[in-house]
Amino acid sequence: MTDIQQRLQQILTTLPQGVRLVAVSKFHPEKQLMEAYEAGQRIFGESHEQELARKVKSLPSDIEWHFIGHLQTNKVKYIAPFISMIEAVDSLKLLREIEKQAAKADRVVRVLLELHIAEEATKYGLTLDACRQLLANGEWRQMEHIHICGLMMMASNIDDEAQIAQEFQTAADFFREVKQQYFADDDAFCERSWGMSDDYLIAISHDTTMVRIGTAIFGPRVY
Repeated sequence: MTDIQQRLQQILTTLPQGVRLVAVSKFHPEKQLMEAYEAGQRIFGESHEQELARKVKSLPSDIEWHFIGHLQTNKVKYIAPFISMIEAVDSLKLLREIEKQAAKADRVVRVLLELHIAEEATKYGLTLDACRQLLANGEWRQMEHIHICGLMMMASNIDDEAQIAQEFQTAADFFREVKQQYFADDDAFCERSWGMSDDYLIAISHDTTMVRIGTAIFGPRVY
């Protein structure tokens, strides 16, 4: 068993039933992804469309690719034909573009709405009020080639575990609010993507269903 496979297995043993691992593989070579794949990992997260397109061509076809970074509207067309989930939808404009490009590819793309809860200006995402506004607007209901499946967020990059826990709880509470108001009859609206290498154990206690972990599996990124 390789170092990557050992670290992967160690993380998987800490995940309770109902929490899936998105192995964040951006900036890591295909060889390392194959080590994780051979150990049973099938969901990988990327955030650069050119790198992602290259990996899709060279790696096994049963991998579920998640786009987890900030996505510019002019890049959507490059990933729409194959992406399994876009985790970071932060505007109605982006949602419209995903709908347009997914329609061209004759696919339905699953998406998560990204929340901006952390008190950091560098983070992307919708404020809670902006997310409420987007959902209340209702335009998304007419989009036949996207399926909103849940929410995603990143906690503040700090050592204060109490604040991190509070941010995750805010996201969990908000999920329940919008689930009840807009998606009560949609079983597919079930995903809560929060928790990364440094804070995923806290996220597990706050209703996450997907943790995005890279460094703790693959080590430092190869730029």
